[in-house]
Amino acid sequence: MKKILFFSFFPIILLAQNNPNPGYWQQHVDYKMEVNMDVKKFQYTGKQEIVYTNNSNDTLRKVYYHLFNNAFQPGSEMDARLQAISDPDKRMVRTFKKEGKETKESRISTLKPNEIGYLNIANLKQDGVAATSKVVGTILEVTLAKAILPKQKTTFSLDFEGQVPLQIRRSGRLSEEGVALSMTQWYPKLCEYDFEGWHANPYIAREFHGVWGNFDVKITVDKDYTIGGTGYLQNKNEIGHGYQDEGLEVVYPKKTKTLTWHFYAPNVHDFAWGADNEFVHDMILGPNNVELHFLYKNKKDNLENWKKMQPKTAELLAFFNENVGQYPYKQYSVIQGGDGGMEYGMCTLITGNRAFGSLVGVTAHEMAHSWFQFVLATNETKHEWMDEGFTSYISNLAMNKVLPPKKPEIPYEDAYNNYIYLAKLGKEQPLSTHADRYEFNMAYGISAYSKGEVFLAQLGYIIGQENLNKTIKRYYNEYKFTHPTPNDIKRVAEKVSGANLDWYLLEWTLTTNTIDYAIKSVNTAQNSTQITLERKGRMPMPLDIIVEYSDGTKEFFYIPNTLMRWEKPNPYPNLKATVLKGWDWAYPTFTFEVQNKTIKSITIDPEQLMADIEKENNIFPKKQ
Repeated sequence: MKKILFFSFFPIILLAQNNPNPGYWQQHVDYKMEVNMDVKKFQYTGKQEIVYTNNSNDTLRKVYYHLFNNAFQPGSEMDARLQAISDPDKRMVRTFKKEGKETKESRISTLKPNEIGYLNIANLKQDGVAATSKVVGTILEVTLAKAILPKQKTTFSLDFEGQVPLQIRRSGRLSEEGVALSMTQWYPKLCEYDFEGWHANPYIAREFHGVWGNFDVKITVDKDYTIGGTGYLQNKNEIGHGYQDEGLEVVYPKKTKTLTWHFYAPNVHDFAWGADNEFVHDMILGPNNVELHFLYKNKKDNLENWKKMQPKTAELLAFFNENVGQYPYKQYSVIQGGDGGMEYGMCTLITGNRAFGSLVGVTAHEMAHSWFQFVLATNETKHEWMDEGFTSYISNLAMNKVLPPKKPEIPYEDAYNNYIYLAKLGKEQPLSTHADRYEFNMAYGISAYSKGEVFLAQLGYIIGQENLNKTIKRYYNEYKFTHPTPNDIKRVAEKVSGANLDWYLLEWTLTTNTIDYAIKSVNTAQNSTQITLERKGRMPMPLDIIVEYSDGTKEFFYIPNTLMRWEKPNPYPNLKATVLKGWDWAYPTFTFEVQNKTIKSITIDPEQLMADIEKENNIFPKKQ
């Protein structure tokens, strides 16, 4: 495995902070952790050392740690949120009848002391000197023994003890499928400090933001347990469990009750692992000799689908490499665990008792997050639509490739339908809403996943599919291993296409303005037909229009959006194309004429890639 580390380590480090924005910087942290897990009590103890580099121009007098486990305690902010929101996550509540009415109860509220999660910190020191700290919910606030000056390093050390909560959300023990340990958000994790300041967000339900760095982690656990997770296993020939080199037999000393697994993960921003004493471990080589590991319960109903899914995972990796950019690490693990599907550095935890299509689908989505979040590390607490939406876009395309539907379909059709449903429902909030601040879970889900996906699909309509494809690849190449923002994807699209797109980013992410264009009137007089269009929604767009004539011919008309200062290349090379004058947003109507032709039909946005909330008025004559 040392050779793998050699070849993967240096390219990653050389690319770190390769962000084209002038003056860009990001913090760096190196973790060393040693952890002992008691699989009977589901409790663990550990030591942590962090070397923190302050790459900012600011002097830091405080730092903050995430203590995610503390969320799984009665009375926590996560518990309070579950009890207050009208549509709580179904996985996190119990539903029962009370006085003839359906009642929902937070599962966290009923946890017993031996079932809760906690993370306790002791002996916190900075460069060997005790630092002052206090715990506020899931955040440890630390007043430093000495300030960290710009461009300086400091070392933090601490001891921690934790208890793995019953599986309620993402992390935990004894999942519904019987997986013993889903160890995610399990360690004291330093909060991110960036150009916006500290991001010491309490753990309430959803998304994350982490500091780039290297993780050196040793996990001691019962010798019958198999572990999969972030990083490269350093001592595979001591561990066995299917990891050892071919032909080498691992012989454990008779008195050994535990094994220590040593992982190293270069240039990631989180570390997760899953473990069980019934895991099957398979490994295949994917594109570029990336080791694809699969760890899943040895259950009869599981085996066939998990075996069939493995070559599909290799196909998915090839698709993402081709359509986004090369996967930069040399291993990826798909691990049964958690409560659905959740992405982590170099791995994912997914529920495994699924139909084959569902198993491939969840793997496609979570694996795609390795590009959109674990290499392009957006602050997903603030810009959740960038990682979830972009991942949904590319994973849906990938699924159409590796597991084609029985009938042809638009890969992102469901995303459009979901968004339009939310927009008409009147419960939409802007995409700039903090992930934890949505009034409804439903609104969060549709906004982050569907409206985020439509952002890219509709961008392809605006600047052309070829330009969108180039934009995605350039975005990945220029911003990998950094923390890109919404403005960064917009600027890349502008540079690729030449179009001005500030209006699009603003309208789609900072407002709930909708798109609604209509054919208002069609009037024929002598040898010409006058067509009047109406903008009924507040969001401006360029328009693609197909006019079909009575002789069977068709013509493409393009109406530029003047805010773009740009014209899209003809998306219909087999049709005559007419570029009309631009339609400025301030004018509610737009009129153009067709000469010497009898019109059979008119269609606005024939490919239905514009998220128009009333498609019925896009067609003439109206459907009866």
